[in-house]
Amino acid sequence: MIRVATFNANGIRAAMRRGFGEWLLTRDCDVVAIQELRCAPAHVPEIGGYHVTYEPGLLPGRNGVAILSRAAPLAVRTGLGRRAFESEGRYVEVDLDLDGWRLTVGSLYVPKGGRTGDDPRRYAHKLRFMRSLRPFLVETRRRAVAQGREYLVMGDINVAHTRLDVRNATANGRQVGFLPSEREWFTSLLGPRTLVDVVRRVHPGEQGPYSWWLWGPGPFDNDVGWRIDYHLATPGLARAAVRAGTDRARDYASRMSDHAPVVVDYASPPTRSPMQPT
Repeated sequence: MIRVATFNANGIRAAMRRGFGEWLLTRDCDVVAIQELRCAPAHVPEIGGYHVTYEPGLLPGRNGVAILSRAAPLAVRTGLGRRAFESEGRYVEVDLDLDGWRLTVGSLYVPKGGRTGDDPRRYAHKLRFMRSLRPFLVETRRRAVAQGREYLVMGDINVAHTRLDVRNATANGRQVGFLPSEREWFTSLLGPRTLVDVVRRVHPGEQGPYSWWLWGPGPFDNDVGWRIDYHLATPGLARAAVRAGTDRARDYASRMSDHAPVVVDYASPPTRSPMQPT
């Protein structure tokens, strides 16, 4: 079995001060995708026991994505291959061999797009990113499959896909992150032969589990949240998920970030990998 997590740290140094290092020791993950490290490589705190693959981008104090892995990466790739986004530090991927799995794992951070009523240029930027991301994910998945690897992309996608993924869906129907066009785009990423929302597969028909809450005790204490952090996996890996959910802090004071880690346990692959020809 392998344990894999994704976590938007909202500043890795702040998250470490709030207990992220202790969480890593307790949860004993094999792979952790992190978003919004928001620091230069030289300032990333020491994280023992892991190989750290970091794409900081070129925007000081913003964004940055990383993958922590127990096994050394066999290959590293960064960016979406689109010049407009190469400076932003929004995507990194590695090839890993873990417990019989041959994997390509990506850490992804989609622009938030502002809030309804903000400068419209922020949302326009998000839309451009989303339009570029879809063909990139198709190409990356196909390349992984051609190499006999399962593909797993994790991170903060900044879209709540369905009414099950946001509290007070009707009231939020005109909010950025839950607009019909964003939800339709998210649907276009998924399919039984392409990418599967792993947590939703394990928890069909359930409200949540949410992974993000506004800062302030009220939304968190009342679980008024959004599910915007995902594991999207090719079908063979998705079928192996045996446990999935969010590590919601026991109380507001214990939060490491405005996001909670999303953790999935994947069983070991069958003797004959589903990616191998019969």
